[in-house]
Parts: sequence; structure tokens; C-alpha cells
Amino acid sequence: MKEENILGTEKIGKLIRKFSIPCIISMLVNSLYNIVDQIFVGQGVGYLGNGATNIIFPLVMVCLAISLMIGDGASAFLSLKLGEKKEKEAAKGVGNGVILSIIFPLILSAICIIFLPKLIYLFGCTKELEPYALEYGYVIVLGFVFSTVGIALNSLIRADGNPKYSMTTMIVGAVVNTLLDPLFIFVFGMGVKGAAIATVISQALTALLNVLYIRKIKSISLNKESFKLQGKIVSKICLLGVSSFINEISIVAVMACENNMLKYCGENSRFGPEIPITVLGIVMKMSQILMSIILGIAIGAQPILGYNYGARKLDRVKKTLKTVLIVSSIVGVIAFILFQSIPEKLISVFGQGNELYNEFACMAFRIYLMLCAFYGIQIPAGIFFQSIGKSFKSAIISLSRQVLFLIPAILILGFTFGIDGILYAGPLADGIAIVISTLLLIFEVKNLGKSKAVDEKLVENEVNSISEIKEHIVITISREYGSGGRYIGKLLANKLGIKVYDREIVDKVAKETGLSKEYIENYEQKRTNTDTINEVFVAEELGNEDELFVAESNVIKQLAKENSCVIIGRCADYILKEQKDIVNVFVYNSFEEKVKRVVDIYKIKENDARKEIKRINKQRAVHYKHYTGNEWGKLENYDVCINSDFMGVESAANVLYTIIKEKIKKTNVENV
Repeated sequence: MKEENILGTEKIGKLIRKFSIPCIISMLVNSLYNIVDQIFVGQGVGYLGNGATNIIFPLVMVCLAISLMIGDGASAFLSLKLGEKKEKEAAKGVGNGVILSIIFPLILSAICIIFLPKLIYLFGCTKELEPYALEYGYVIVLGFVFSTVGIALNSLIRADGNPKYSMTTMIVGAVVNTLLDPLFIFVFGMGVKGAAIATVISQALTALLNVLYIRKIKSISLNKESFKLQGKIVSKICLLGVSSFINEISIVAVMACENNMLKYCGENSRFGPEIPITVLGIVMKMSQILMSIILGIAIGAQPILGYNYGARKLDRVKKTLKTVLIVSSIVGVIAFILFQSIPEKLISVFGQGNELYNEFACMAFRIYLMLCAFYGIQIPAGIFFQSIGKSFKSAIISLSRQVLFLIPAILILGFTFGIDGILYAGPLADGIAIVISTLLLIFEVKNLGKSKAVDEKLVENEVNSISEIKEHIVITISREYGSGGRYIGKLLANKLGIKVYDREIVDKVAKETGLSKEYIENYEQKRTNTDTINEVFVAEELGNEDELFVAESNVIKQLAKENSCVIIGRCADYILKEQKDIVNVFVYNSFEEKVKRVVDIYKIKENDARKEIKRINKQRAVHYKHYTGNEWGKLENYDVCINSDFMGVESAANVLYTIIKEKIKKTNVENV
């Protein structure tokens, strides 16, 4: 008997410690990387030096966005292709990812070197900060290739099953940066340029260690062919990694807006522009430490939440969520106490300033981070909805604070109340986002387990016990919702005397994974455009839909290998594209006929039927595009396209029966 996954049996507290601690460490290392520079620059150069690093930081985030797009996209491609048993394609994904991690940052570096004097003013630079920003920036942008290679390969190394090595190289880079910063800044007297050189050297070391690993990667075999760029693979990598790119670019948009408003409002205040730009940059990076810890706790708990929700162990889901919320809230409360009680000590770590500098720092910590104690609710809420497949709700939470509310709040309050208004924009955006997250979370927990899987109420047909055909043949049926394609597939299988696989695939996947049939039916083939946004906060290579796709692909290949059959939906035409004895069918019909059929089957109102048809068919198209790279319903993807309105579903099944028989006869003649 197959042993049950520890995610469904082990103590919740022990599981959270096991999964969350490595996540917390990795995220803290990322956050501390830039903070270390600011600490030594502040001590050695002063707050103008720190202001300069904040001006260059958006460019660093653009580089990070590209790095994560390539790394997360290539690692997801690797995991998916390995799941499909396509090692050669997986190797090409890794090779293409490596080449992209060199080409893209070189292009970005060239653009930044040429236009840096203009770019820095897009991010709120002032005349006072300009010489420091240029001195720091020219060195940093030269190191973009090392940064990108290191970050991108980190994701690939995790996907190869070696997260410890990935974490180690990050820690090594951070430690080296910490050691070199005081050497170049204080001993060699190089100021902000020295800090930049230390950063680039540490990034180069991380990149080198990761490149050395790629030569001995375990899951695939790389060769020269693997590193030849292929447009289809490149586009797939970018598509798979686009959510990571969107996340980082949204941060760039926030920083650009915030810095420019601080510059504008600061010039009209007693603080001037440089102090607010410097201080709020430090405050935001300090808050990133808090967010990294909470995010690490929540992401570590994600597989626990997802597995137990799928297995319908809802008590374990609630207990895991409760534990995550309590621990995260404790961390948030501790941070709140520190930010409110000792802001002057926290800011002094980054160097000394004048009286106005210290005054604004205390205001910024106390006002801007006024509601940070509640980050322990908002961030885990987004991860929770991601874990259970509620993409739309997760997307709302992910976007709410950063994009939907913070930028408008900065603009409105900044122009209305000046520099104070910008500070209060932080808690205003936090407050709205927290209320939304809390309400969605309460509603979901109350209704946990009450949802039912939607099922088409079609007539089930018994399959003839004796197959009419002796040759091996597989028919895949792709269909528009409401076209009767599933029923046609069942009728065809019955006439041929072969098996039909539809929900039987769900049964087999449930048996293999331990997930409940209800969970699989709810979330299989349900990838939507909101899932791209939904994954923004989630540092993982494969989401719930991806894991189900891999599991279903393996089951479909096994079923097609074992016997002749009809397979309904689930991208089977693409999954079995290497198979020769296959006929791919697409069933469609007019929209009005779809409406009539759905109203008859589901007994729902006509308007609701219209909405449901549009929603599900769009969902199927997005799902198919994401996993195959092809257009759903495009004629050249199928051997036979049939309009079920033209002759009715029974006659359509008869026509397909004749086509299949002729196909078998032709194949037999060709083989003689």
C-alpha cells in the first residue's frame, strides 16, 4: 500500500518549520543584500550617498525583474518538461534560459550606460544627488550580467532539486559583499563607487558558483544543441516567468512615483527633497525585511495548505492557516513595536544626519509603517488563496496594496497635503488592502468545503465489452463548452467498443497524488489570465494547475500506451503529439446552439448560460495556450473538425466512426 504523503500526516508545526525556515533565510538574504550597502554607505559617505543608492535601486529592480522572468520561466519549463518525460526539451529550456540570462542584461546595461544621466531623473534624482548616483550607477549597471546569471541559475538549481546549493551561493555572495563593503569604502576611501564594486564582485562570485553547478546538473544532459536559441522556447520561458516580471516592475512603478512625489513635495517643505528620498527608501527596505519573514512563513506553508485542501483534510487546512496567521502576526507586532519605539536608533544604523533628517526619519517609520502589524494577515491571505486555487481572490490581494491603492494614494494625498500626505499614503493603502484581505479570508474559511464540483449532466454510455477494432488507435476529443463534444466522444467509444477516458482520468490522478477528486475537478484545466497575476507573490516554480497538468499528462500517456481509447479534453492532442496512431478531433457549434444545450442540461437561465459558455471557453483557450503554445480551436492543430449543429451529435459520432475505420484500413494497407 502506498505510504501517505507527510504533508497529510505530519504535525503542522513541524511541517511549517521544515518548509518555512529555508524560505525565510533565502528571502532575508535577498533583502539584506541591498541594505548592507546602505548601512556602510550611510556610515562612510552620509545620507546623500544613501539617497543615490535609492535613485539607482529602480534600475536594479528592472534587472531583477528580467532575471526572475528568465529564471522562474526556465525552471517552470524544466519542471513541466521533466514531468512530461521530455528530457531533451527540458535541456533546451535550460540552455536557452542560460543564454537569455547573458543577452538580456547586456542589452539593459548598454541602454543604462548610454542614458543613465537621463534615467536617474526619471526616478526623482536631484542636483545634489546626481554625482553620487552616477558614480554608483555606472558600476552597478556594468554588473547586471553577473546579477542576472546568478539569480536566473538559482531558480534552475532549485528546480533541479538542490535548494540548499542555491541558498548557499546566495549566502556566500551576501557575506562577501558585507566583507568587501567596509574594505572599499573605508580602507580604500572609494565611497559609493566602492560599495558598487563590492556588490558587483559578490554577484560575480554567486554567478560563477551557479555556472559551475550547471555543468553537473542532475535532471538533464546538456549539449551544444541545448544552447541554441529557439523562438518557441524563448517565448514559452518568458510567458511562464511573466508573473515574476510584473511583480518587480510594479515595484519600479511605485518607486518612480514615490521618489518623484517626494522630490516635488520635499522642495516645498522644510526638509528639502534629498532627506525624504533617502529616508523613505531606507524605511521601505526595512519593511522589506518584515515582509520577507512573513512571506517566507506563508510560502513555506503553501504546499501544506495545497495538499491538505486537495485531499479534503480541511481541519488540517484550517489549523495550518491559523498557525501561519498567528506566527506572522506576532512577527508583525514585534516589528510595529520596534518601528514605533526606537525609529531614531534604527535610522542611525544607516549613518548620522542632521536634526531635520532624524526628525523626518522618526515621522516616516511611525506614520508610513503604522499598520505593519497587519502584514501578518494580508500577505498570508494572498498565499492561502493561491494554495487552494482561488486565482481571482489571490490576484485582488496581490495587487491591492502595491498597485491599486498605493500609487493613487501617493498622488492624491501628496498633491493635497504635501510631504505629510505621502507618508499617510502608506497606512491608507495598507488599511484598505488589509480590510479586503480579512473579509475575503473570513468568508472563505466559513465556507471552506461547502463548494461543489460542477459536472456536466450528460448521459453515460456503457462501453461494449468486445472491441470492434484490433489495431491500436487513440482518439482525442477537444470541444467547445456546450457543443456536445463529450457526448460524441462517449458515443464514438461505444460504437468502436473501446474505452473512453474523461473523469476516469481524475480518478487515476487522485489515486496517484492523494488529492481529492473534487479538488482536481475544480482546478484542472482552469488556468486563467488572473493566474499570471495570482502568482506574483509566490516564489515557486510550479503552481497548483501546473502540478495537475504534469500528473494528468503522465496518466494520459500511460492510458494511451495501454489500449485503444477515446480521451476527452485535457490537452491530450498536444500531450500525445509524438504518437502516430492518433486522431485529433475538435467539436464546435454555433453560440446559440451552445446556449440551448447548456440551458437544457443545467436547467439555468439563458443569460447565465451565455456568461458560463464565454467564461469556460475562454478558460480552456488560456489553459491550452499556456501549456501547448498553440491556439485552442485552430484548424491545423486537429485532424478532424466537426460542427455538431450540422447533423446532430449522434450523426456526428457516426461520421467520426466511419473516418476512424477508414483511417485504420488505410494504415493497414500502408503497412503491407
